[in-house]
Parts: sequence; structure tokens; C-alpha cells
Amino acid sequence: MSAEILAHWPMWASLAAVGVTIVFYMLDRWSMELVSVSVIAALLLLFSLPGATAYDGSDISIAPLLSGFANPALITIMALLVVGQGLFQTGALEGPTKALVRSYGKRPILTLMGAFAAVFVTSAFTNNTPVVIMFLPIMSAIAARMGSSTSRLMMPLSFVSIFAGMTTLIGTSTNLLAADAYERLTPNQLGFFDQSVFGLMLAGVGMVYLLIASRVLLPNREELTETMMKSGKQFVAQFEVTPGHFLDGKQAVAGMFPDLKDMTVRMIQRGERALLPPYDDVRLMPGDLVIVAATRQALTDLLSDKPAMLQDIWQSSAPESDDGSESQLGLVEAVIAPGSRMAGRTVEMLGFRRLTRAVTMGIQRRSRMIRTKLGEIRLEAGDTLLLCGPIGAFRDLRTSRDLILLEWSQSEFPTTARAQVARLITIGMVVAAATGLATITLASIVAATGMILLQCLNHRQAARSLDLRIYLVIAAALAMGVALESTGAAQMIAELVVMMASPYGTLAILSAIFLAVAILTNILSNAATAVLFTPIAISAAEQTGADPFPFLLAVIYAANCAFATPIAYQTNMLVMGPGHYKFGDFLRFGGPLVIIMWAAFTVIAPWRFNL
Repeated sequence: MSAEILAHWPMWASLAAVGVTIVFYMLDRWSMELVSVSVIAALLLLFSLPGATAYDGSDISIAPLLSGFANPALITIMALLVVGQGLFQTGALEGPTKALVRSYGKRPILTLMGAFAAVFVTSAFTNNTPVVIMFLPIMSAIAARMGSSTSRLMMPLSFVSIFAGMTTLIGTSTNLLAADAYERLTPNQLGFFDQSVFGLMLAGVGMVYLLIASRVLLPNREELTETMMKSGKQFVAQFEVTPGHFLDGKQAVAGMFPDLKDMTVRMIQRGERALLPPYDDVRLMPGDLVIVAATRQALTDLLSDKPAMLQDIWQSSAPESDDGSESQLGLVEAVIAPGSRMAGRTVEMLGFRRLTRAVTMGIQRRSRMIRTKLGEIRLEAGDTLLLCGPIGAFRDLRTSRDLILLEWSQSEFPTTARAQVARLITIGMVVAAATGLATITLASIVAATGMILLQCLNHRQAARSLDLRIYLVIAAALAMGVALESTGAAQMIAELVVMMASPYGTLAILSAIFLAVAILTNILSNAATAVLFTPIAISAAEQTGADPFPFLLAVIYAANCAFATPIAYQTNMLVMGPGHYKFGDFLRFGGPLVIIMWAAFTVIAPWRFNL
């Protein structure tokens, strides 16, 4: 036994490295980036040692271990992140998002079910990665409307798209790879909908699990930025009504102005006269100054809906030497520092725009309610200013001793003028990938490049959208897969499973194959697992004299059970950031789902295949 272990020590060492890596991922004591780089380095060192050979005695090259960094799937994910950022920056999904949010207020359950149904149907016939990308902001908006964290919806979003991949031949590339091996090894072919009936049954079981377990097992986790952004902090802001302004001619209804959603009008300055609430029969006219109290979110929503209004505010306050044009405007919060030279002065006295290259959109003061024009408020230490300006101006303000910039609060306004362009690029990408005109890799790279060239986002925004964690974790997962395949570890596991289950009949073999593939697909890539197990499953069917079709489906369904780890499937990695998930969250929520899917397959298979 010891001689056998020594003879194949690279295989056992690879298994140990993979096991230790997964444990480190789960412990979450070290960053996933550090763990990923460490396992790659360990495998490179292992394969460089004298005597490191494959299971058949051939030499093992270290080059394939690094091939993950240029893997098409990884490049595709990076490109799709850029495309998704382009959609976000242009506000291209604002229309559908707001429609869903409005619908959620009236029919919350139906709206959420409709969104997931759209994901399911679309993912069944197209690559699910761009589908998840497109629905990320929609689910974020619904979560905000629910008053819940995005972590409650992001993982179900990924899993629903994976369920859909089980139902058609083109649902995932994994299905196609397994079908190709099936066609080569048998005289049969897998039809487009041959897997649909059983796949829909398994998907139904999974949906029920998501409905029940998501309320218990998913974390309610938010980042500091999200928490702060959702705070009820009220700023005093003002709008000047000009001819053609969206408030021109608007009349108060029951003392409120419906066009100023989620805002409280504290005063209307009309010439020398100050109008105070209640505002019965008050109609706004040009020249009025409307002083409101509103949260940052309410102000952002209003200005995003009215881009012309935002530009008017920005350009109207521009110094004569400045044309007021800036490519990208954003918002940030800044606190008046103790001993600041700005204390005791108004923004008008300071010439705030000339001094900081930013416009004061609002002022928040904890000590008392402010009811006066923005330009007449004398600043005090501790006041929080809501500033609008170019991103470059915010970088310059970091060194200011008069203002303390709250870095977490920085955000950018969508460049809505390019929204239609971003939509067309994304639709073109999805159509090209879905119809086979181009691979998803080619389509996504062209789409990402188009987003930058057509100014849907700039190169800095594109660079920020690239997640180093995703890049390194996927590259590490691919390296571990190569190590297990090269050393024969994966083959050994597969053959051992079939051998152990053979004495117990056809159903036992089917169930064992499903469980083994479902476990390995969460460690290796699902494509590699399907390619590895399909010949083994068909061989097992031939040895037992059974129909190979159920064995093929066992491999396909199990290879799509990529629920227990974020590295199992690319959509899991895509939702990991927006959902603020840790590695253990997937194991906690997705691990039981893998077992449930295995149990459901084992129960349904005898009825479906007359075993």
C-alpha cells in the first residue's frame, strides 16, 4: 500500500493541496486572493519536483497550471463585468428596474416570481452568464425596495439560472460536451428537449428549496457603503424654478408636491417673501427657490431622472473662466473639519465652486432644522456637505485640511445619454452568443470594447469593474482541476465510485455517479467533470447491460449542481461581490441543495426510466 502511495505521490499531494485550499477558503481567515495565489504556487512547486509524473508515468508540465489565467471562461467573465458596468454607468436598465420596483409595491410576490421566471426562461436558451449580468441591477433594486440586503437575492439569482441550464441541450456548454461524448461512444444522439422533463422536475425541487431555505440560511449582509447610503440622513437642498423647469406650474396636492418624491418642502422663497407650510393652493412659478429636506438617495434618484436639471445646476454655478463641462459627475459627502477656515462662512462667500471645483447640493446639520436658502447658511464644524463635481475634484479634496472627505460615499451619476447605445451593445452580444454567430467569449470581448469606444464608460471605470478576487480564484480553481486530471486523481475517484456501487444494481450506480459528479463539479470545472465522467458512465451502463441514456442524464444534471462553492460556476463568482458573500455562505446554502438534488434524482429516476 505504501509503495503504491509512493509511486503515485503527485496524485495524493494534489488531492491534499485541493483539500487544504477548500478548508482555507471556508475558514475565511485569509483573503481568497492570498489562498488562491498560494495554492497555485504550491502546485507549481509540486510539479517542478523530481519524480513528479502523471499517473501513467508521463512527465507533467507546469504550463497547463497557468493556462487558467488565459482561460476563455475567465476572459469572458472579465469582459462581462465590463459590460455590466457599462449598463450600470449609463443607467440602461433604469427603465425595467423602475417598472419592476413600482410593480413590487403593488404585487411584491408576483414581481419577484416574474423576475426569476424571466431569468429561468432566458437562461434555458441562452448563455446564463450575460443573463445574470443583466439582472444584477434589477435584483439590487428589488432588494432595496424590500428593505433587505442584496445577499438575500443574489445567490438565488445564480442558482435559478443554473436550474434553467438543466432543461435544454444548449442550456450550458456542459450539456453540449456531454452530448458530444455520448454521440461518439454510442449510436444515439441527445435531442434538444430530451432532458427537459426530468430537468424541469429537478428545477422544481430546487425552486421549492430556494423559497424555503433562503429566509433561513442566506446571510443578511451589507457593506458599510450600502448601509450608509441607505441611512435616513436628511440634507437641506434647494432647486431654482426656471422657465421650462419640471416644477414650473406644478401645484401642491394636499400640501405636498408629488413631483418631489420622498422630499419635504420646508420653504418656498418667492422674491422677498418666504412661503412656509402648509402649501394649500400654491403653484410654483419661475424665480421660486424651493428648499427641501431629502435623503441623498432621493436627491440622486431625482437628478438621475432629470439629467438636464443636473447639467443646469452644474453649469449655472460655473465660474466665468470655466465652461462648466465635465465628462463624468459624481456625488460625495464631506464634513467641515474642526478649525476649518470654511466655518462661519457661507458657500457663496467662499466661492465654493471656484475653491473646490464642486457644487454644494445639500447641507446636513445634526443640531437643528435649517429653514433658509442654501447660500445663506453659515457653515459650522461638523456640518456634512453633499458635493457634486467631477471625480478628479474629489481626488484633489482628499488633501484638504478644511474638509474631511468620506471616501465610502463617492458615487457617480449615470451617463444616461449613452443608455440606448449600451442596451444595443448588450442585446447584440446576447443575440450573437445565443444564435451561434459568435462564441460568448468573442461576443463579450467585442461588447466590452464597444462599451469603452462608444463612451458608455471610461477606461478607469472599466478597470475598476475588473475584480481581482474573481480572476485569481477562478485561475486557482482551474489549476487545481488540471492537477487532479493530470495526476489521475479525478479518474481514480470516478472509477472507485462506479466499482463500489456496481454490486447494488443500476439505480445505485446511477445515484453514485450523480453524487460523485455533483461533488467534483464544485471543485473542478463542470465542463471538465462532464467530459471525465461521461465515458465512465456509459461504460458502466454497457457493463450492466442498461440503457446509457439515464447515465448520460445523471452526468448532465449532476454537473449542473454547481451550488456548494463560488468557484463551481462563473455566475456564482459574478454574484459573490454584489451579494457580499463569503466562501462558507455557498457551502451553507448550496451544500444542502446538492444533497437534495441528488436525493430527488434518486427518487425520480426509477419512475422516469422504469428502473
